Amino acid sequence: MKLTYYGHATLAFDFSGTQVLIDPFISYNKQAEGVAIETILPEYIFLTHGHMDHVADMAVIQKQANATVAAIVETAAWVGKQGVPAEKIIEFNLGGTLYLPFGEVKMVYALHSNATPDGAYGGNPVGFVFTVADKKIYVAGDTALTMEMKLLANLQLDYAILPIGGHYTMDVDDAILAADFIQCKEIIGVHYDTFPPIAIDKEQAQAKFKAAGLNLLLPAIGESIAL
Repeated sequence: MKLTYYGHATLAFDFSGTQVLIDPFISYNKQAEGVAIETILPEYIFLTHGHMDHVADMAVIQKQANATVAAIVETAAWVGKQGVPAEKIIEFNLGGTLYLPFGEVKMVYALHSNATPDGAYGGNPVGFVFTVADKKIYVAGDTALTMEMKLLANLQLDYAILPIGGHYTMDVDDAILAADFIQCKEIIGVHYDTFPPIAIDKEQAQAKFKAAGLNLLLPAIGESIAL
């Protein structure tokens, strides 16, 4: 099982041969200029919400890979307007679980705003919990710290992917609290450094996580890590 970081909040999972992409925002991200977008061929694309910095490359990647796109109902409706065939769209909602060939995906609460690039209401922003083989991975999406995160503690998460840049989402200190709420020690930080308001001191962030007994992973853009 492998994770590849493509910058901002864009992640790719290799779940024992099944390729899953989260929130594709690459071609508009100057920091990801070295990523060859034409080589990204997921079978599934999951969208946490409809903001441009999470969906900008959805249509291009979906078309080149013939991928299935999964999102909350209102964001999924926008996906359909981008020319994605209905049979390649999975709409579901908070609390729902998808049972897919590679594993299970549960949609969970996130606290943020959500509109699609055309200005339409995008539904609630969301996170996902992936259960694949013996691993449970929480993708928080763009979110503030919420008490609802405590509901995930009993899942015994192996990894949590949390935003840490602040300004638009949780910052480092709130992400440390979130890690305590969800009772997960292996954290992968995303949604930082892309724009000036979310620039962070990475060494300081890792030191803070370490002092809290947590492991903060900050892979470089294009880097893959084993899970």
